[in-house]
Amino acid sequence: DERDVKKAFTTIPLDSHILDYYENPAIKEEVSTLVGDDLASCKDETDESSKEETNPEVLKFRVTCNRAGEKHCFSSNEAARDFGGAVQEYFKWKADMTNFDVEVLLNIHDHEIVVGIALTEESLHRRNITHFGPTTLRSTVAYGMLRLCAPQPTDIIVDPMCGTGAIPIEGATEWSNCYHIAGDNNPLAVNRAANNISSLLSKSQIKEGRPSWGLPIDAVQWDICNLPLRTGSVDIIVTDMPFGKRMGSKKRNWNLYPACLREMSRVCRPGTGRAVLLTQDKKCFTKALSGMGHVWRKVHTVWVNIGGLHAAVYLLKRTPQAFVHPSEQDGERTPW
Repeated sequence: DERDVKKAFTTIPLDSHILDYYENPAIKEEVSTLVGDDLASCKDETDESSKEETNPEVLKFRVTCNRAGEKHCFSSNEAARDFGGAVQEYFKWKADMTNFDVEVLLNIHDHEIVVGIALTEESLHRRNITHFGPTTLRSTVAYGMLRLCAPQPTDIIVDPMCGTGAIPIEGATEWSNCYHIAGDNNPLAVNRAANNISSLLSKSQIKEGRPSWGLPIDAVQWDICNLPLRTGSVDIIVTDMPFGKRMGSKKRNWNLYPACLREMSRVCRPGTGRAVLLTQDKKCFTKALSGMGHVWRKVHTVWVNIGGLHAAVYLLKRTPQAFVHPSEQDGERTPW
């Protein structure tokens, strides 16, 4: 009914020339064309919007491959290319090496492959360090070493050769319910470790916008072969031992490593204590450990690449046997 249609149109505001269609049939064709065009344009806009909803924007990605091993018949670039092709075929993503939305990480170590997604644009290996030394350990390696020894609340964790403090700073940040001690015989290294701690506290205060409660960590200068710690007072020892390249020498390690393991066994708690030690001088360490079988038991070995050097991380468990100092065997008593 024409009257009902007119009544419906008068309930909403429209242009006067459209309403004239119902008053003047002479302009029927012109108005019909106008109305038809408007309806057509609305329909096109609806179709385009629905098309955008059904077809979301295609993600752009790239594959980054990290490979370690000597018996591979392919290169890192070949692995990234082939894996990227499979990702593109399966997910229908678009490969882009520079302006990417997702970075797929392909980590290959001998016969093991781990696939992951990068959560940050920058590497995390320097996240807590601002003052560097000649052998500053990456924060990511420090975290892995600490996690390997499974710290428990209230544990006392010591790094007797801390350098710039990468390991204890990482521990104080991630395991704040433990107490961490950073020590070194080099006063410059201890000073840089203290500066890294102060820098980290300043960043924390700026981030939180209020004074920080501090970190459960102390830095001290000492001699690794004569630690000012009570016997059996330490739960965990985590340290990066001198490789004998940038620091120390291979010749000195033959005397240093046995002395270090002996003093570490004294301060480490019998039965429950553990140590995680990193070194590239594997021959010297194995020899030193062979003479400490009564106080240290090797649990696990993890191979790592440190600046192109094939190094090892040793997880040791302190045996229940009480420590007996050589001087005590001769009838003398140790001051600790």
